Amino acid sequence: MTTTAAPSLGKRLRLTWAPGGGSDRARADRRLGYLLVAPAVLSLLAVTGYPLVYNLWNSFHHENLTNAAQAHSFSGLSNYSKLFSSSSDFLGSLTRTVGFMVVSVAFETVVAIGLALVLHKAFRGRGLVRAAVLIPWAVPTVVSALLWKTMFDQRNGFVDYLLGIFHLPGAHTTWLAGEWTSWAAILVADAWKNVPFMAIILLAGLQVIPEDIYEAARIDGASAWQSFRRLTLPLLKPALVVALVFRAIQAFLIFDVIFIMTGGGPGNTTETLSYLNYHAFLVDTDFGFGGAISISLVVLSLVIAGILTRLVRPST
Repeated sequence: MTTTAAPSLGKRLRLTWAPGGGSDRARADRRLGYLLVAPAVLSLLAVTGYPLVYNLWNSFHHENLTNAAQAHSFSGLSNYSKLFSSSSDFLGSLTRTVGFMVVSVAFETVVAIGLALVLHKAFRGRGLVRAAVLIPWAVPTVVSALLWKTMFDQRNGFVDYLLGIFHLPGAHTTWLAGEWTSWAAILVADAWKNVPFMAIILLAGLQVIPEDIYEAARIDGASAWQSFRRLTLPLLKPALVVALVFRAIQAFLIFDVIFIMTGGGPGNTTETLSYLNYHAFLVDTDFGFGGAISISLVVLSLVIAGILTRLVRPST
Protein backbone atom coordinates (compact mmCIF):
# COMPACT_ATOMS: atom_id res chain seq x y z
CA MET A 1 0.00 0.00 0.00
CA THR A 2 1.41 3.33 -1.02
CA THR A 3 0.65 6.69 0.58
CA THR A 4 0.86 10.08 -1.01
CA ALA A 5 2.51 12.76 1.10
CA ALA A 6 0.48 15.96 1.53
CA PRO A 7 2.10 19.03 -0.05
CA SER A 8 3.89 21.30 2.33
CA LEU A 9 2.39 24.65 3.40
CA GLY A 10 4.84 26.59 1.24
CA LYS A 11 3.98 24.49 -1.80
CA ARG A 12 0.26 24.92 -1.17
CA LEU A 13 0.72 28.69 -0.97
CA ARG A 14 2.75 28.76 -4.19
CA LEU A 15 0.06 26.76 -5.94
CA THR A 16 -2.66 29.04 -4.63
CA TRP A 17 -0.97 32.41 -5.38
CA ALA A 18 1.10 31.59 -8.46
CA PRO A 19 1.05 34.70 -10.67
CA GLY A 20 -1.02 34.24 -13.79
CA GLY A 21 -2.09 30.74 -12.82
CA GLY A 22 -3.49 28.70 -9.99
CA SER A 23 -6.85 27.18 -9.34
CA ASP A 24 -10.25 28.69 -10.02
CA ARG A 25 -10.49 29.51 -6.36
CA ALA A 26 -7.19 31.42 -6.49
CA ARG A 27 -8.38 33.45 -9.47
CA ALA A 28 -11.66 34.15 -7.69
CA ASP A 29 -9.75 35.29 -4.60
CA ARG A 30 -7.65 37.65 -6.72
CA ARG A 31 -10.74 39.12 -8.36
CA LEU A 32 -12.31 39.59 -4.94
CA GLY A 33 -9.13 41.33 -3.74
CA TYR A 34 -9.18 43.71 -6.70
CA LEU A 35 -12.86 44.49 -6.08
CA LEU A 36 -12.22 45.18 -2.40
CA VAL A 37 -9.33 47.59 -2.98
CA ALA A 38 -10.94 49.27 -5.99
CA PRO A 39 -13.05 51.76 -3.94
CA ALA A 40 -9.98 52.89 -1.99
CA VAL A 41 -7.89 53.26 -5.16
CA LEU A 42 -10.64 55.18 -6.96
CA SER A 43 -11.13 57.44 -3.91
CA LEU A 44 -7.41 58.23 -3.80
CA LEU A 45 -7.36 58.97 -7.51
CA ALA A 46 -10.36 61.27 -7.14
CA VAL A 47 -8.93 63.09 -4.13
CA THR A 48 -5.31 63.45 -5.27
CA GLY A 49 -5.30 62.75 -8.98
CA TYR A 50 -8.06 65.06 -10.14
CA PRO A 51 -6.71 68.28 -8.49
CA LEU A 52 -3.24 67.49 -9.83
CA VAL A 53 -4.47 67.00 -13.40
CA TYR A 54 -6.74 70.04 -13.13
CA ASN A 55 -3.87 72.28 -11.98
CA LEU A 56 -1.60 70.84 -14.66
CA TRP A 57 -4.19 71.74 -17.30
CA ASN A 58 -4.63 75.23 -15.81
CA SER A 59 -0.90 75.83 -15.83
CA PHE A 60 -0.81 75.55 -19.65
CA HIS A 61 -3.83 77.78 -20.28
CA HIS A 62 -4.98 81.36 -19.80
CA GLU A 63 -7.37 81.03 -16.87
CA ASN A 64 -7.68 84.51 -15.43
CA LEU A 65 -11.15 85.67 -14.43
CA THR A 66 -10.16 89.29 -15.11
CA ASN A 67 -9.38 88.44 -18.77
CA ALA A 68 -12.38 86.52 -20.08
CA ALA A 69 -11.34 87.09 -23.72
CA GLN A 70 -8.44 84.60 -23.36
CA ALA A 71 -10.25 82.12 -21.14
CA HIS A 72 -9.34 78.45 -21.81
CA SER A 73 -6.85 79.38 -24.56
CA PHE A 74 -3.53 77.54 -24.65
CA SER A 75 -0.69 79.58 -23.15
CA GLY A 76 2.27 77.22 -23.53
CA LEU A 77 4.92 77.81 -20.86
CA SER A 78 3.98 81.46 -20.23
CA ASN A 79 2.65 80.71 -16.72
CA TYR A 80 5.87 78.90 -15.84
CA SER A 81 8.05 81.68 -17.28
CA LYS A 82 6.04 84.14 -15.18
CA LEU A 83 7.34 82.37 -12.08
CA PHE A 84 10.79 83.79 -12.77
CA SER A 85 9.72 87.23 -14.01
CA SER A 86 10.15 90.44 -12.05
CA SER A 87 6.36 90.73 -11.65
CA SER A 88 6.30 87.57 -9.58
CA ASP A 89 7.67 87.05 -6.08
CA PHE A 90 8.09 83.32 -6.69
CA LEU A 91 11.85 83.26 -6.10
CA GLY A 92 11.54 85.44 -3.00
CA SER A 93 8.77 83.24 -1.61
CA LEU A 94 10.80 80.13 -2.45
CA THR A 95 13.81 81.52 -0.56
CA ARG A 96 11.70 82.36 2.49
CA THR A 97 9.98 78.95 2.37
CA VAL A 98 13.22 76.98 2.15
CA GLY A 99 14.79 79.13 4.88
CA PHE A 100 11.87 78.55 7.21
CA MET A 101 11.85 74.82 6.43
CA VAL A 102 15.55 74.40 7.21
CA VAL A 103 15.47 76.41 10.44
CA SER A 104 12.18 75.02 11.77
CA VAL A 105 12.94 71.36 10.96
CA ALA A 106 16.44 71.61 12.46
CA PHE A 107 15.16 73.30 15.62
CA GLU A 108 12.19 70.97 16.02
CA THR A 109 14.30 67.86 15.40
CA VAL A 110 16.73 68.76 18.19
CA VAL A 111 13.89 69.54 20.62
CA ALA A 112 11.95 66.42 19.60
CA ILE A 113 14.97 64.13 20.13
CA GLY A 114 15.47 65.60 23.60
CA LEU A 115 11.78 65.23 24.42
CA ALA A 116 11.70 61.64 23.11
CA LEU A 117 14.72 60.72 25.24
CA VAL A 118 13.01 62.14 28.32
CA LEU A 119 9.74 60.33 27.58
CA HIS A 120 11.70 57.10 27.04
CA LYS A 121 13.03 57.16 30.59
CA ALA A 122 11.08 55.37 33.29
CA PHE A 123 9.59 57.75 35.86
CA ARG A 124 6.40 58.03 37.86
CA GLY A 125 3.53 59.49 35.85
CA ARG A 126 5.23 58.82 32.49
CA GLY A 127 1.96 57.76 30.85
CA LEU A 128 0.27 60.97 31.95
CA VAL A 129 3.17 63.08 30.69
CA ARG A 130 3.13 61.28 27.32
CA ALA A 131 -0.57 61.98 26.96
CA ALA A 132 -0.11 65.64 27.95
CA VAL A 133 2.67 66.09 25.38
CA LEU A 134 0.24 65.15 22.62
CA ILE A 135 -2.25 67.90 23.49
CA PRO A 136 -0.63 70.63 21.30
CA TRP A 137 -0.54 68.23 18.35
CA ALA A 138 -4.26 67.45 18.84
CA VAL A 139 -5.22 71.14 18.79
CA PRO A 140 -6.33 72.25 15.29
CA THR A 141 -3.71 74.35 13.57
CA VAL A 142 -6.11 77.25 13.11
CA VAL A 143 -6.85 77.33 16.84
CA SER A 144 -3.17 77.12 17.83
CA ALA A 145 -2.27 79.91 15.38
CA LEU A 146 -4.99 82.17 16.81
CA LEU A 147 -3.80 81.29 20.32
CA TRP A 148 -0.20 82.24 19.58
CA LYS A 149 -1.24 85.40 17.74
CA THR A 150 -2.97 86.50 20.93
CA MET A 151 0.02 85.48 23.04
CA PHE A 152 2.37 87.62 20.97
CA ASP A 153 0.08 90.64 21.10
CA GLN A 154 1.95 93.48 22.80
CA ARG A 155 -1.04 94.70 24.78
CA ASN A 156 -2.87 91.48 25.67
CA GLY A 157 -0.29 88.69 25.21
CA PHE A 158 1.66 87.10 28.04
CA VAL A 159 4.90 86.73 26.00
CA ASP A 160 5.74 90.43 26.21
CA TYR A 161 4.50 90.50 29.81
CA LEU A 162 6.80 87.65 30.91
CA LEU A 163 9.80 89.08 29.07
CA GLY A 164 9.20 92.41 30.80
CA ILE A 165 8.94 90.83 34.26
CA PHE A 166 12.29 89.04 33.89
CA HIS A 167 13.91 91.95 31.99
CA LEU A 168 14.72 89.67 29.07
CA PRO A 169 15.55 90.80 25.53
CA GLY A 170 12.46 91.19 23.38
CA ALA A 171 10.29 92.94 25.98
CA HIS A 172 8.09 95.75 24.69
CA THR A 173 8.37 94.40 21.14
CA THR A 174 5.57 94.43 18.60
CA TRP A 175 6.36 90.91 17.53
CA LEU A 176 4.12 90.60 14.49
CA ALA A 177 5.08 94.01 13.06
CA GLY A 178 8.71 93.24 12.20
CA GLU A 179 10.12 90.78 9.66
CA TRP A 180 12.44 88.75 11.90
CA THR A 181 10.27 89.00 15.00
CA SER A 182 7.33 87.75 12.93
CA TRP A 183 9.37 84.76 11.77
CA ALA A 184 10.41 84.08 15.37
CA ALA A 185 6.76 84.08 16.46
CA ILE A 186 5.80 81.79 13.57
CA LEU A 187 8.66 79.43 14.43
CA VAL A 188 7.54 79.19 18.06
CA ALA A 189 3.91 78.57 17.09
CA ASP A 190 4.90 75.95 14.52
CA ALA A 191 7.26 74.19 16.94
CA TRP A 192 4.65 74.11 19.73
CA LYS A 193 2.25 72.40 17.38
CA ASN A 194 4.59 69.94 15.63
CA VAL A 195 7.34 68.93 18.07
CA PRO A 196 5.02 66.40 19.83
CA PHE A 197 4.40 64.72 16.48
CA MET A 198 8.11 64.27 15.86
CA ALA A 199 8.77 63.25 19.46
CA ILE A 200 6.19 60.45 19.36
CA ILE A 201 7.66 59.06 16.13
CA LEU A 202 11.17 59.15 17.59
CA LEU A 203 9.93 57.64 20.85
CA ALA A 204 8.55 54.70 18.87
CA GLY A 205 11.99 54.32 17.30
CA LEU A 206 13.71 54.39 20.70
CA GLN A 207 11.46 51.70 22.11
CA VAL A 208 12.60 49.09 19.56
CA ILE A 209 16.29 49.57 20.40
CA PRO A 210 17.35 46.66 22.68
CA GLU A 211 18.65 47.67 26.10
CA ASP A 212 21.33 44.96 25.94
CA ILE A 213 23.54 46.99 23.64
CA TYR A 214 23.55 49.91 26.11
CA GLU A 215 24.51 47.53 28.91
CA ALA A 216 27.36 46.19 26.77
CA ALA A 217 28.47 49.74 25.99
CA ARG A 218 28.51 50.64 29.69
CA ILE A 219 30.61 47.58 30.44
CA ASP A 220 33.05 48.69 27.72
CA GLY A 221 33.29 52.08 29.42
CA ALA A 222 31.31 54.16 26.91
CA SER A 223 30.00 57.48 28.22
CA ALA A 224 26.38 58.58 27.85
CA TRP A 225 27.31 60.88 24.96
CA GLN A 226 29.26 58.11 23.19
CA SER A 227 26.31 55.72 23.56
CA PHE A 228 23.97 58.36 22.16
CA ARG A 229 26.24 59.20 19.21
CA ARG A 230 27.40 55.65 18.35
CA LEU A 231 24.28 53.65 19.21
CA THR A 232 21.13 55.72 19.59
CA LEU A 233 21.45 58.00 16.57
CA PRO A 234 22.38 55.27 14.03
CA LEU A 235 19.65 52.92 15.29
CA LEU A 236 17.14 55.79 15.35
CA LYS A 237 17.66 56.59 11.67
CA PRO A 238 14.59 54.75 10.31
CA ALA A 239 12.28 56.70 12.62
CA LEU A 240 14.26 59.88 12.00
CA VAL A 241 13.79 59.52 8.25
CA VAL A 242 10.02 59.29 8.64
CA ALA A 243 9.86 62.25 11.03
CA LEU A 244 12.16 64.44 8.91
CA VAL A 245 10.36 63.77 5.62
CA PHE A 246 6.93 64.42 7.11
CA ARG A 247 8.00 67.58 8.90
CA ALA A 248 10.03 68.93 5.98
CA ILE A 249 7.07 68.59 3.63
CA GLN A 250 4.73 70.13 6.21
CA ALA A 251 7.10 73.05 6.78
CA PHE A 252 7.58 73.55 3.04
CA LEU A 253 3.81 73.77 2.55
CA ILE A 254 3.14 75.97 5.59
CA PHE A 255 0.15 78.24 5.06
CA ASP A 256 -2.44 78.37 7.82
CA VAL A 257 -0.13 79.63 10.60
CA ILE A 258 1.18 82.44 8.40
CA PHE A 259 -2.27 83.29 7.04
CA ILE A 260 -3.66 83.74 10.56
CA MET A 261 -0.67 85.24 12.40
CA THR A 262 0.78 87.66 9.83
CA GLY A 263 -1.23 87.43 6.61
CA GLY A 264 2.09 87.28 4.74
CA GLY A 265 3.19 90.61 6.23
CA PRO A 266 4.56 92.98 7.19
CA GLY A 267 4.62 93.76 3.47
CA ASN A 268 5.29 90.36 1.98
CA THR A 269 8.20 89.44 4.23
CA THR A 270 6.53 86.29 5.60
CA GLU A 271 4.92 85.25 2.34
CA THR A 272 5.69 81.60 1.50
CA LEU A 273 5.00 79.62 -1.67
CA SER A 274 1.69 78.29 -0.35
CA TYR A 275 0.62 81.81 0.57
CA LEU A 276 1.66 83.04 -2.89
CA ASN A 277 -0.40 80.21 -4.36
CA TYR A 278 -3.43 81.25 -2.31
CA HIS A 279 -2.95 84.85 -3.45
CA ALA A 280 -2.78 83.84 -7.12
CA PHE A 281 -5.94 81.73 -6.90
CA LEU A 282 -8.25 83.65 -4.60
CA VAL A 283 -7.03 87.26 -4.75
CA ASP A 284 -5.73 87.66 -8.31
CA THR A 285 -8.08 84.89 -9.61
CA ASP A 286 -5.29 83.84 -12.00
CA PHE A 287 -5.88 80.10 -12.07
CA GLY A 288 -3.26 79.54 -14.79
CA PHE A 289 -0.46 81.10 -12.73
CA GLY A 290 -1.84 79.45 -9.58
CA GLY A 291 -1.74 76.09 -11.36
CA ALA A 292 1.90 76.64 -12.28
CA ILE A 293 2.73 77.41 -8.63
CA SER A 294 0.82 74.29 -7.49
CA ILE A 295 2.70 72.03 -9.88
CA SER A 296 5.97 73.61 -8.78
CA LEU A 297 5.06 72.91 -5.15
CA VAL A 298 4.38 69.25 -5.93
CA VAL A 299 7.65 68.83 -7.85
CA LEU A 300 9.72 70.61 -5.19
CA SER A 301 8.09 68.58 -2.41
CA LEU A 302 9.02 65.35 -4.17
CA VAL A 303 12.58 66.61 -4.67
CA ILE A 304 12.89 67.51 -0.97
CA ALA A 305 11.51 64.12 0.10
CA GLY A 306 13.95 62.35 -2.22
CA ILE A 307 16.96 64.35 -1.00
CA LEU A 308 16.12 63.84 2.68
CA THR A 309 15.52 60.14 2.18
CA ARG A 310 18.92 59.71 0.53
CA LEU A 311 20.75 61.90 3.06
CA VAL A 312 19.49 60.09 6.15
CA ARG A 313 18.86 56.67 4.63
CA PRO A 314 19.83 53.94 7.07
CA SER A 315 22.96 52.11 6.03
CA THR A 316 22.46 48.50 4.91
